[in-house]
Amino acid sequence: MGKSTFLQDFKAFAMKGNVIDMAVGVVIGAAFGKIVSSLVANVIMPPVGLLLAGASLTDLKWVMKAAEVGADGQVVTPAVTLDYGLFLQAILDFLIVAFCIFLLLRGMMKLSAKRKKEEEAAPAAPPTPTREEALLTEIRDLLKER
Repeated sequence: MGKSTFLQDFKAFAMKGNVIDMAVGVVIGAAFGKIVSSLVANVIMPPVGLLLAGASLTDLKWVMKAAEVGADGQVVTPAVTLDYGLFLQAILDFLIVAFCIFLLLRGMMKLSAKRKKEEEAAPAAPPTPTREEALLTEIRDLLKER
């Protein structure tokens, strides 16, 4: 009995509109993230790379301890580096995503405000008279004719 109640509760939770809306938002957000990542990697970063003399922003690092290479040319101990370029790339990605979301939300808010303004500006249609009111109006008009 406890198991079926748990499953019923879970099903009720999973089928709520908020959960489904959130799931759709997560899927769209992931797709939007891929688009923005492609924008950064393929459109914005190539010109930045040209400005950095052909280096990628992610290649920027500070070598704190050089790698130790053995006599045979194999790396014995890898280099210890501070990869600040990756950090700068993450900041740039964030700023671009935040800006794109800002533009999207700003456009949606303007559209919403425009719709609300149009709804407020449109005059409400006068209510149609009830059947009794229509009959009374006819009777009044007939009485005026006499």
